[in-house]
Amino acid sequence: MAQDARDLLEARLRDHIRLSQRRPSFLGFLDESQCAACEDLLRRERGVQWLLWGGWPEAERKLLGLFPDYLEPEESLFPITPVTFTYRTGDKLTHRDFLGSFMALGVERDVVGDILVGEGRCVAFFRQEMAPYFLDNIRKIGRVGVKAEEGAKEPLPVRREFKELSGVVASQRLDCLVAFLCKTSREKAAGLITAGLVMRNHRESLSPSQRTEEGDVLSIRGHGKFQIDRLGPLTSKGRLSVLCRKYQ
Repeated sequence: MAQDARDLLEARLRDHIRLSQRRPSFLGFLDESQCAACEDLLRRERGVQWLLWGGWPEAERKLLGLFPDYLEPEESLFPITPVTFTYRTGDKLTHRDFLGSFMALGVERDVVGDILVGEGRCVAFFRQEMAPYFLDNIRKIGRVGVKAEEGAKEPLPVRREFKELSGVVASQRLDCLVAFLCKTSREKAAGLITAGLVMRNHRESLSPSQRTEEGDVLSIRGHGKFQIDRLGPLTSKGRLSVLCRKYQ
């Protein structure tokens, strides 16, 4: 995240912290990098009650809820409304199609959370105060007619796919993992890292020697997004076996 954007986010966060002394206050929807930045800032604050929630357990875009000391943070308090859009299963629509139609209404990106697209159905999460606007104004996505209804039925249309990657690396150093994932040399991997092109757990990582851990999410600009599922055991030659997934 650029420093200007980070400074603006911190200023907005501090405004919401002040507001939350009297009543719950909500910032976002935030993307994963913004969520990570807020978490880092809030860990340095004392006496602030907060929670991140996006409307479903695996949400990528989330609201940051800040709460007064008399109120326990709960997911049920978040002003999030899911809306289900249905259409003919023969019509193929994508996340980009839905987002483009939402943005064409002249709204800000942060009023729209995750957009989950399946066969003939899409569930999108909106700021509660904006949901009626989308319900009233979305009749088509591109050239495809849709029907919009408030709410969402389980299971949600989540169709996230991964490609499994396995191999061996010299160590848990970040440059070793980046080299393996990008199929390049450690020297070139180190160059990607020091150029600011690698995010570890949605935070910029500039040190090639940084140690990675199981569960880490690595985003490498131009190469994709990966999750480290397993580090180890060591091979007979003392190298580290790894198992990762690439987001498709």
